[in-house]
Amino acid sequence: MSNQPETVHVTTRRVKCDGASDIRTHDGVNPAALGHPRVWLEIDEKGYVDCGYCDKRFVLKDDAHAH
Repeated sequence: MSNQPETVHVTTRRVKCDGASDIRTHDGVNPAALGHPRVWLEIDEKGYVDCGYCDKRFVLKDDAHAH
């Protein structure tokens, strides 16, 4: 089993993460309650940024706009 963080490919340099965006609502449970506080992250010249809460990595797609 891999302990690699989840990687998300995005098209913008500014991204948000709450650790629960991909969790579906089930039986009235709010997915955000299962995650972490929402944070906004900025992808720099490295082409990626990691969330400090959940370690999810956001990678800028090669064909994405630089703004």
